[in-house]
Amino acid sequence: MGEWQLWTKRGLSVLFVMATEQEYGPELRARIHPLITGVGPVEAASVTGAVLGELKAKGELPKLVFSLGSAGSRNLEHAEVYQLASVSYRDMDCSPLGFARGRVPFLNEDAVVPMVLQIPGIASASIATGASIVSGAMYDGIGADMVDMESYAVYRAAKHFGVPMIGLRGITDGRTELSKYEDWADYLHIVDHKLAADIDRFSAAVESGAFSL
Repeated sequence: MGEWQLWTKRGLSVLFVMATEQEYGPELRARIHPLITGVGPVEAASVTGAVLGELKAKGELPKLVFSLGSAGSRNLEHAEVYQLASVSYRDMDCSPLGFARGRVPFLNEDAVVPMVLQIPGIASASIATGASIVSGAMYDGIGADMVDMESYAVYRAAKHFGVPMIGLRGITDGRTELSKYEDWADYLHIVDHKLAADIDRFSAAVESGAFSL
């Protein structure tokens, strides 16, 4: 999981959460020490939940969980960063039993969950989380602006402990079909730079009081 550390400014403690070391580039490394969960909703939820449980046991729960990394989109600008406007679980479909698609049965949670907290000055977009890569025609069945494999899972883990979440995603793919690792990885250095710039924007907003809980 790496040597993660809580980030703190003006009494706001933050647990940054990322999926992979590959997304954690040199500019982010100069600013934050995130929890690295591994890829996919199971890894994201289990690792985030375990760490939050440990922190709760020590009386050190963060005030905010901050999910960040890469995402795919067919329509948004590539290599640009967007904050999460809402999260959803695109793999969840119990509609044959009468539940709306995307809604987890017997859970008091809407299929699309708005992210109430927003960082001033950063464009926002909806994201749908699932356990598969979306490419090509698969986007036809996606209602959200972006897709990833962790955001909804991190949100659910954070909510279990009563901690709010925000998130940033840099668009690395989606306009063309993915056929090799480089189709995703070639944009990561640009996304690292832009995520770092938005972390600085977040830090300045905390410092000025423009972002607060």
